[in-house]
Amino acid sequence: MILAEKITMLRKKNGWSQEDLAMKLDISRQSVSKWESTASIPDLDKVIKLSQIFGVSTDYLLKDEMEETEGTVTDSFHEEKSAARKVSLEEANEYMNLTVRESVKIAAAVFACIISPVLLILLGGYSEYGPVQISENAAGGIGVIVLLLIVAGAVSVFIVSGMKLSPYEFLEKECIALEYGIAGIVEKKKENFEPVYRKCVVAGTLLCIVSCIPLFVAAAFDAPDMVYLYCVSFLLFIVAVGVFLFVWSGSIWGSYQKLLEEGDYSVEKKTENKKNRRLAQVYWCTVTAVYLGISLYTMKWGITWIIWVCAGVFYAAVCGIAAMIRRE
Repeated sequence: MILAEKITMLRKKNGWSQEDLAMKLDISRQSVSKWESTASIPDLDKVIKLSQIFGVSTDYLLKDEMEETEGTVTDSFHEEKSAARKVSLEEANEYMNLTVRESVKIAAAVFACIISPVLLILLGGYSEYGPVQISENAAGGIGVIVLLLIVAGAVSVFIVSGMKLSPYEFLEKECIALEYGIAGIVEKKKENFEPVYRKCVVAGTLLCIVSCIPLFVAAAFDAPDMVYLYCVSFLLFIVAVGVFLFVWSGSIWGSYQKLLEEGDYSVEKKTENKKNRRLAQVYWCTVTAVYLGISLYTMKWGITWIIWVCAGVFYAAVCGIAAMIRRE
């Protein structure tokens, strides 16, 4: 039970309205309403007054896992780790709200990038198979221009959204310490969003799978070439919708995990990633040198690119070996 729920439960247990509690604390009713709706949390002096009024300890009010016990005021607050970066309620709320706003824009930009070749594909088909009469040069020129405009718009969205979210990059890399009550608020938001996240993952996966069906149907009935182009365009659109759901829901879900330091953003993962940064610098510089050396010596640039594919796969093995060595 989080702080907001405890205040609501104790207030109702005493038969008080929000106005009654506000009068006892000498504050406005709106302040009590914000506390109970998790829009804000009370200051420590107000927490002490609440503990006196309700006849419970401050530990009970502040610790999400504690059950209600009768007692007097105590000054036993959690001391945050000195090495961890503290995150206030205002920072946490601003980050979550910003992520909700920007996740839609980023997902839409990814959607646009995926469907950007559709017009080029269709115009190319029209120039060769009809029914619209258009020259091959005109089809290619118009299609490429539209593709570049869409990609340019999407990239601008990525840059602007990235700049807005850049002040919160420390959530991915540094250990953090949330102020009292924030963890409960974030956990509640995450719990409410979880059904939506699961539905988006399932729907996105199904859309990506079924997107190929029209192509197989066209192949089964030996459809004309233009039908294949329509099927490819449909495939790109359906995949774009699925990826939109992945990006949108994943961004919001990731913001909760970052604040709670769960999953890929746990303290252990952050520590491991920090140790791997120097390894990555040495590894990729070495791979680049090998690639350039072999390519310049053989002059077979069309083949040597495979070094990057092999290096990417091997890098995961290198990180795994490094982790085992550290544990030993």
